[in-house]
Amino acid sequence: MAAALSICEPVCPTGDSPCQNIKQPKAALIHEPVCPKDASPCQNIKQLNPNLINRNERNGNGKRVLLSEHEKELGGILRQCLHRGFGLGLFGENLTGPEYAAKFIPKIKDSGIIVQTGTTVLSLSPDKTALLSGRNGLERVKFEHCILAVGCRERSFESLGIAGTRPAGIFTAGTAQQMMNLGGYRIGKRFVILGSGDIGQIMARQLTESGLEVAAMLEQRDRPGGLAKNQRDCLKACRIPLFTRTTIDEVLGSGRVRGVIARNLDSGRRWEIPCDTILTATGLVPDRALCRPFEKNGALPPWLHLCGNCESVHDIADNVTKEATALGYRLAKDLLRKKDGLARD
Repeated sequence: MAAALSICEPVCPTGDSPCQNIKQPKAALIHEPVCPKDASPCQNIKQLNPNLINRNERNGNGKRVLLSEHEKELGGILRQCLHRGFGLGLFGENLTGPEYAAKFIPKIKDSGIIVQTGTTVLSLSPDKTALLSGRNGLERVKFEHCILAVGCRERSFESLGIAGTRPAGIFTAGTAQQMMNLGGYRIGKRFVILGSGDIGQIMARQLTESGLEVAAMLEQRDRPGGLAKNQRDCLKACRIPLFTRTTIDEVLGSGRVRGVIARNLDSGRRWEIPCDTILTATGLVPDRALCRPFEKNGALPPWLHLCGNCESVHDIADNVTKEATALGYRLAKDLLRKKDGLARD
């Protein structure tokens, strides 16, 4: 987890085709990485890509900003989204995830914002401090506001209650995307994908274009999920075998997955589909672990804010950026208003 004082979070940021956001805790804090005895607050930002512009908005309004990122470099989930579909709304361009991030990262580096990569936000406290863990060890920072831009978690395979063994070869779609696009791993040869949302469709297309085989995509609903664009460009264009009203009933294999037993939810028919890898794309859950201790009847304290997929799951990355910018402006105005009031007093 990392902290961030800014407006949005790297959520499943995808232009027309959303990608899966792997659990990436981020937070936005208005604080300064100083000794707890120091009372001078500065703005701390922990968030990724889409929120990057917010940091600029705030910094331009007179607040110091610290950007804490738990990865080694900026970019967040966008770094692993090599498909296009980003930036159509904001820039009128059909960009990949890294290209979209590149629109903002230089602004951050040239803004005077303090950037701490390789840093995780471990916890927040009611006294408006955050405990960070990074290259310099543990440090506690003070802040005026904290914006959680931590994105979403993928639903785990274990949460689905599927029978059978648990051999090697089972991944969430976001983890598979990360391993293939950032790590360069070849994770399997013949795939069954459970879930037909955007990330599932995007991965099906990538696997097919990489010369691998998608044996089946299983969807429990009566039609595929995701954007119409992805259904056209992924499912139809790549001729992915789609079975609706169908789920995985059982996993087969010991050391490695050797197949699944599929079941039609209407007829009850069961049949085996040989494969060596299973990908799950069964939905995202907003990651609110950092704010959970402060929630009371669904409300948060006035210094704690949610943005992007941490607040609600978004389909389009451009919308996350717009929300982040709006939140950054609003908080900057509030802070300046308070500052002007103190000066008059």
